[in-house]
Amino acid sequence: MTTIMRRKKFLACLCITAAFFLLTAGCAGFKSKKGGSASQTTTQKDKGPSPLYYDFGDVLIPHELKVIKKSSFVYRTPGFSAGVLVLSGRVEVSSLIAFFENNMAKDNWRTISSFKSPRTIMVFQKENRWCVINITEKEFNTHVEIWVAPTINEAESGLLK
Repeated sequence: MTTIMRRKKFLACLCITAAFFLLTAGCAGFKSKKGGSASQTTTQKDKGPSPLYYDFGDVLIPHELKVIKKSSFVYRTPGFSAGVLVLSGRVEVSSLIAFFENNMAKDNWRTISSFKSPRTIMVFQKENRWCVINITEKEFNTHVEIWVAPTINEAESGLLK
């Protein structure tokens, strides 16, 4: 009879402990942050991180793309930057093309041409520089190269003729 009583006490203690942990963990989800409401937190999560300007101050990059530093090269002088920025991420090519078409126009880039195939190339121009965006879809992610180069004025190109 004592073994049956021990088992009952053990099971009762186990059930009480399990109920305590379930109640404690379940109530933790209802805590709210001080000074914030639930509607504010959900709207911030719905928006997600916003796009960023990396090394080129007028080429907006989606937050899903991450810079590959070992493949990138950017040359900077006061008031000017040029080079190649290599990025990678899990983004659909069609949405990425639409993103660059919309945001490059907002940053005063003029579309010169684009080639859409498994490898998409988009060419943009400003008054003193060019931007070429090369988008390639890989197996698990999308690879993007953004080339920004200065234009060459005829007066300065004497050595190149």
